[in-house]
Parts: sequence; structure tokens; C-alpha cells
Amino acid sequence: MNHDAYPDYYLADILRETKTIALVGASPKPERPSHRVMAFLLRKGYRVIPVNPGHAGRTILDQPVVARLADINEPIDMVDVFRAAHALPALVDEILALPSLPKVIWGQLSVRDDAAAARAEAAGIKVVMDRCPAIEYPRLIG
Repeated sequence: MNHDAYPDYYLADILRETKTIALVGASPKPERPSHRVMAFLLRKGYRVIPVNPGHAGRTILDQPVVARLADINEPIDMVDVFRAAHALPALVDEILALPSLPKVIWGQLSVRDDAAAARAEAAGIKVVMDRCPAIEYPRLIG
């Protein structure tokens, strides 16, 4: 996949088919982009599971926070990544170790690592990088 540009249908299909999202790097602070995007996704009807080891056991936007992806006990359609780009390779390792793989890894704005993406894609996972679903959803879905 060319990660410099995505066809609109590719992003729209992902946004339409996704039901459950693990949001890695979720923040309880309303001023943080991850908090605002999580609120947007919840308003659009997605099930969003916040992942943040520093807040595990608490809630963010009334959703229970887990420490890591392996703590999620249900299938995940998408992993939405609010971490620095240099953290993406280790996160892909964590994702590939899950018993049930997500369909999509979505790296937020400035989150891009082509080698990590290639490893995920080789395992059958779609990858989007340097995009925000809260920007793409209104543009593509309405």
C-alpha cells in the first residue's frame, strides 16, 4: 500500500466496517486530541476502548480504561494510535501477538512508520497512517 495517499473508498470502507476501536494513548484530559477524537468516535456510534497504562482501572468518557491491548477481551476492528511514530514498531509487535488480530491499524496525524506498516500488512491488517478518523469521517461519511 502506498501510504502517501489513500483512495477515498479505502478510508470510507474502513470507517463504515469498523465497530470496535481500541484507542491507544487515550487521555482523560479534554484538551488533548485523543480525548476529543474519542468523544467524536463515541458520538458516531463506535465502541471505543481506551488503552493507557497510566489510567488503567479508571474511566475516560465513561469507558473503562485498560493498560494494554492484550487486556481487551473482545474482538477489535481497529487500533487507533495516539503515540509517537517511534512507538509504532513496538505497538505492531504487541498487535501481532494478540490471539485475534484487528482488521485495521490507524496511525493518527504524524504517526507513520513504513516498515512497521509493512509487517502489519504482511499479517493481513490494513494500515492507515498520518490521518485522523475524526477528519476523514465527516469528509467521507457525512
